[in-house]
Amino acid sequence: MTLNKINNHRTRRKMLLTLALIYSAVLPLLAQNSGIASTLSPIPSVTQGNSKPAISLNGEWLFAPGQRAKTSAIKVPGEWVMQGYTVNTGETATYTKTFSVPKNLQGNRIKLRFDGVSSHAIVKVNGKQLAEHEGSFVPFEIDITDALKNGENLLQVEVQANTISDILACTSQYAVHTVGGILRNVTLFALPEINISDLTVVTTLNEKFTDATLILNTTIDNKSQRNSSIQLAYTLTDQNGKVVLFKTTAAQQVGAATAQKLPESSFTVKDPLKWNTDRPYLYNLQTVLLIDGKPVQTNRQKVGFREVRVNGNQLMVNGQPVKLRGVNRHSVHPLTGRAISDELELKDAELFKKANCNYIRTSHYPPSERFLAIADSIGLFVENESSLTWIQHGASPIWKLWNYKDEKFYPYMLAANIEKMQAAKNHPSVIIWSLGNESYWSPLWDKVYREAKKLDPTRPISFHDQCWGGFNNGGNKVDIANYHYPGINGPKATDTMKRPTLFGEYAHLSTYNRRELLTDPGVRASFGPSLVKMYDSMYVHKGNLGGAIWSGIDDTFHLPDGNIVGYGPWGPIDAWRRLKPEYWGMKKAYATVVVKNVFQPVVKNGKLVLQIENRHDFISLSDVEINAKVDGEPIRLSSAIKPHGEGTLQVPVKADTKEVYISFKDPSGNIINEELIVLKPVEEKEQSRKVALSFTENEMAYFITQGDVNYTINKINGIISGATVKGQKVLSQGPVFGLVSMNSEDGGKPNVAGETYQNNIYPVKNYPLYTIFANTIKVDQTAEAIIFRIKATYTNGEGNLTYTFSGDGNTRVDYEVKTSLEKPYQYGMIFQLPKTFDELNWKRKGEFSIYAPEDIARDKGTAKLNARWLPAVEEFGRPGAILWKDDANEMGSNDFRSTKQQILRAQLNNGLNSLLIQSDGKQASRSWLQDEKIQLLIADYSNNGSEPFYGSPFTDSRISIKGKTLKGSVKFRLQ
Repeated sequence: MTLNKINNHRTRRKMLLTLALIYSAVLPLLAQNSGIASTLSPIPSVTQGNSKPAISLNGEWLFAPGQRAKTSAIKVPGEWVMQGYTVNTGETATYTKTFSVPKNLQGNRIKLRFDGVSSHAIVKVNGKQLAEHEGSFVPFEIDITDALKNGENLLQVEVQANTISDILACTSQYAVHTVGGILRNVTLFALPEINISDLTVVTTLNEKFTDATLILNTTIDNKSQRNSSIQLAYTLTDQNGKVVLFKTTAAQQVGAATAQKLPESSFTVKDPLKWNTDRPYLYNLQTVLLIDGKPVQTNRQKVGFREVRVNGNQLMVNGQPVKLRGVNRHSVHPLTGRAISDELELKDAELFKKANCNYIRTSHYPPSERFLAIADSIGLFVENESSLTWIQHGASPIWKLWNYKDEKFYPYMLAANIEKMQAAKNHPSVIIWSLGNESYWSPLWDKVYREAKKLDPTRPISFHDQCWGGFNNGGNKVDIANYHYPGINGPKATDTMKRPTLFGEYAHLSTYNRRELLTDPGVRASFGPSLVKMYDSMYVHKGNLGGAIWSGIDDTFHLPDGNIVGYGPWGPIDAWRRLKPEYWGMKKAYATVVVKNVFQPVVKNGKLVLQIENRHDFISLSDVEINAKVDGEPIRLSSAIKPHGEGTLQVPVKADTKEVYISFKDPSGNIINEELIVLKPVEEKEQSRKVALSFTENEMAYFITQGDVNYTINKINGIISGATVKGQKVLSQGPVFGLVSMNSEDGGKPNVAGETYQNNIYPVKNYPLYTIFANTIKVDQTAEAIIFRIKATYTNGEGNLTYTFSGDGNTRVDYEVKTSLEKPYQYGMIFQLPKTFDELNWKRKGEFSIYAPEDIARDKGTAKLNARWLPAVEEFGRPGAILWKDDANEMGSNDFRSTKQQILRAQLNNGLNSLLIQSDGKQASRSWLQDEKIQLLIADYSNNGSEPFYGSPFTDSRISIKGKTLKGSVKFRLQ
């Protein structure tokens, strides 16, 4: 996501003045030590007999949105803005909660863990300041033992937003509202006086990638005033509880009042099951701290055996080259903002996994602990990104005032990376550390990179700039190269790179053409076929590590004051977690089992021979459940094609077999891909029946009778001005030539970087070319047809029209038009019908063989108009319907008003009569309500819309019509 130009000088000047005020407010903070948090204590499972040493402090707190403000209730975790509070920049909001330490935990060290506070926090207990922290999406902990008293204790958290970490991350700018508050969990937990204060787990594999080494680095914190003899007992068990490893370290002394890092423990594990995204096997590691032979603390955690290496321009996991198929993901919900529930963390991961994703880039801040645990469990690679964005990038205008090389920024940049790494280091799902997003490389970044590499040399590091070209290319030398928004030639270019090249953002969903999308949601349906082409190219080029679609989830915030803000609908999943058309296209493009000859089936010796590609990184097709149905009869199939291999799959068929359905299911039960191979196509029969033809005329019009149908042609302009069937009105006008221009309007709101989603965005009305007059009208009548040939003059063009009323009941209109209009989105013939024609039926030639029933791109279906007026760009405060396709505005439902490409048939009905379009799979249809009439465009040309951030192949269908004659036709019947 990149910069949109500032609209005018006045807006730019006002913006810089505002930034100058912010600068003066935060500059003093730069001189302070950023206070990188110490290592995080692993929260124990048991302490000295206490089976519940941790309690959540989530829930209702008291909140004062300013130093003199009244106190009222607020929910934690949560954003204060999303709960109706306003805290101005520079003001301090205070969270207050009383708590008592349970008796069973007393006598221990008591700590608080904050998983994320945005963006500056001061923590006090019983009036005593214990900690200060800067940074929004990273956890920090505080030992509060010495400030506690018997009985009830008072916890206060003083929070400021829009501080330096917020500005360096563009956190609030990006969300188009102040992101302030306690965003993530708050936990109180107990540790014995002598406790495990840090435990780092590293796994490595031998050169054959069979046996593993489990490496454990542990730090003991002795808060007592005595020296102690300690031991650690490690137990590794598999998922069935079988002990794989049990080791107890030799006794060693830990000095009083010291924190001591113990010697590294290293254990060989023979041929463990490996962790990978196809089979994410996790072992259970129990660590027991023994003091004088007695257990005082027990920790339990998951361990996945996997190893990540860079080998030339490929990334290897467990010795296998991997291809990342993923999305960028924000933590977002329309009603809670950047603070989301555990249930949504799980739902997001599962939805992306079901769409064949194996990779999540956590744009543009670290994820929660909960999300990483889920990724470990279900098998998702994670690129864990620091909360740093647009440093020395035009999308963040503060850098017109600040020097991006200033050493004062270094502590904050370092803290954002190191604290993130400390929190997530033990998760096997995390395979890449990202230093930051769309920033310009500098010596500061180089220093951060070197420190991060020292902390964790086992994972590669990325930096999201541009690794070729002149824009935002500072020449970094981190482990993984990156490029955002390549075209179709981008994958080939990666083979020339010496490092793996990641497309950290690519295939940008249509977003900024906001009015175009509201008018025609069918733009979204065009995403899938283009993505298939793009990812197919990415897959075959070795140097291309893969990529993350921008973005994963719509970024919309429904503020309590009634405003809707954010970047808007740029995800395959909407912010309510409903599936959009792009989701189904993504699932198809990312399928790990591909049938290459779906539309070119080959039958040999009674067998349907399918060309199969196994795009899994780790498993052969012997681990995939393959089911087929031959004319409905089920058959179980098998294959042993290796990862990244190709081969054939044979399905027994008969000479008269009509179709074969086949599906592939992964080890977790998700359907990877399914196809319908048609062996005996059913021809679309053209409807016709012989009818009587005649016409009459007067000074103003021609009157044509075609069986039960009567047409009127206006002699002034040559337009069919109406038609009836048995006296019932079916056509109000047309068809008349129309050209819909591309429309990249984003809503018009002043902005810095395209964050223009807002309430007041409305659809665009589309009209036919205005016909001034018919120059000439010639009529011919034969035994088979009545033909009208018309030369027409439009306000911005001229054309020739031919109406052919046939004796078989069909009518055909041909056109040749020259127009001064340019940059077409669609052109063709537009019909106008009474509002009662509110049901659309269609059949089309699908790009894929199977579609989800809720996909607006499905190859056949029925859609109802269900138009409703909305006072804003979308339904406020709730989803408009259960399914995204049924959301509606004043032009109709998403399903009804969306373009259907490559139609064979389209029909509008009112329950009594209908308009039937008969086509050849080369035209598109679009219907919508406008001016109390149903409009139907049959387009001879239609492209994928005006989104500016997705190039080829998405834009390949755009054409220039300057100086060209536009030709086409439409065939229909009224009944």
